[in-house]
Amino acid sequence: MTRARWTSETTPLPPHALAWLGERVGLGTPLDEAPVVAPESELSEDAFEALEAVAEISLDAEDRLGRAGGLSYLDLLKRRGHGELAVPDAVVRPASPEEVQEVLRVCVEHDVAVVPFGGGTSVVGGVEALRGGKNAVIALDLARLDRLVSVDPVSRVAVLQAGLPAPDAEKLLGEHGFTLGHVPQSFERATIGGFAATRSAGQASSGYGRFEDMVEGVRVQTPAGEWRLGSAPASAAGPDLRQLVIGSEGLFGVITEVALRVRPKPENPCYEGFIVDGWQAGEALIRDLAQRQALADVTRLSDVDETEVAIALTGGRKADLLNRYVKLRGIKAPCLVIMGWEGRSRAATMAATHGHKLVRLGRAMGEAWRHGRFNGPRQRDALLDAGVCVETLETATHWSKLTQLRSAVRDALTESLGDPVVMCHISHAYETGASLYFTVLVPRDLHDPVAQWERAKTAACSAISGLGTITHHHAVGRDHAPYLPAEIGPLGIDVLRSVKSTLDPTGILNPGKLV
Repeated sequence: MTRARWTSETTPLPPHALAWLGERVGLGTPLDEAPVVAPESELSEDAFEALEAVAEISLDAEDRLGRAGGLSYLDLLKRRGHGELAVPDAVVRPASPEEVQEVLRVCVEHDVAVVPFGGGTSVVGGVEALRGGKNAVIALDLARLDRLVSVDPVSRVAVLQAGLPAPDAEKLLGEHGFTLGHVPQSFERATIGGFAATRSAGQASSGYGRFEDMVEGVRVQTPAGEWRLGSAPASAAGPDLRQLVIGSEGLFGVITEVALRVRPKPENPCYEGFIVDGWQAGEALIRDLAQRQALADVTRLSDVDETEVAIALTGGRKADLLNRYVKLRGIKAPCLVIMGWEGRSRAATMAATHGHKLVRLGRAMGEAWRHGRFNGPRQRDALLDAGVCVETLETATHWSKLTQLRSAVRDALTESLGDPVVMCHISHAYETGASLYFTVLVPRDLHDPVAQWERAKTAACSAISGLGTITHHHAVGRDHAPYLPAEIGPLGIDVLRSVKSTLDPTGILNPGKLV
């Protein structure tokens, strides 16, 4: 069996980045690491034999450890021996939707919890191997469901299996001249099923839409039987039940196939960098573009702190020249804007910027962002090695409350962490509002690094509640579940529980998540 890696590919920090960290953030002491050992599997012999009869199964310690949790900061700490790591009792790898259905039947019969596992990129505890009072818990690894099932070039609809990694999906679709255009920061490891289960939003969502906008149909295996949804591009046949599955995080069933709208591959994508003077000016620009339907496919606004980091990480003389160039143009509080066009009209976007003070940095800055956009996840282990706590969180709200929400979250993080660097950017924009994505850097607490971040995350979530959504695209998982009732109300929780009791009456699917 192929073993899952615990972390993404690691990219070392260049010397100038380490120097900047030492000066701006402060470097901590490297984290002491303790060996992590998988506990003995508690899967019964009868359950093992029944599962072995229907799908590939492993009790190997390395296999099990490789599917123990996601890629949050706390997950990374736990894998270094700090905090309790929930390890599945077995890893099961079905090869077809029919095998998934049989695995669920066996797990109901033997009262075994099932945690669907794709790329393992959750940062909110969504794939934590919680047992939920069951006799055992398995990680249901969908890696063998990796096919492009069909392409309808006339309708521009493709059917992909849920375990297909995003890069492979793009390669297979590219052979037919198509793309999904869905590139979140988790792109290198995330899977099609994971995108659907978490209501993912890609960096080019202004052009291609969020993932739920792309979904034409889903095939789901549930303990109550197989469920297929989506037979037309639009329908008035009652509520859109696809939306019960999209974002359900494996609680209602296991997504095995997704029918998706695809688009022709862009021929000449263009990415550029710009500078505006201050967050308020940048927010006004992005809002104006959104409300005039003139956003670029990728439209991002970084605040002053994140812009400082972006320029500093260009390194040496180049950073000095950029800072001098910006100052000579009268910019006092530089905020970086990245815009990328893959199908939308650059001319329409630029025409809509008239009246806004916008300093162009050119394509080099835009292309540098595009080619380095996956460095954040790759560098997290290097930051841990440098003694730095690094974590992200995100939210969204309406334009009228955006600045208030940003201030509330920044204040909460600063008060709980002491003197962190808190960076923020608008990652996705809509006619009525936008998302805010925060990145936090602070020297790691030597005595209890887990509690250090748990306090900060609790403070930030409390600040978000009532002002915005608890999650714009990271999903609910375990971490955000306590805040969901305040967002959707007790009646909303009852509705979700009713759906779960119909589709998963014994509660084997992904215990402890969402509700």
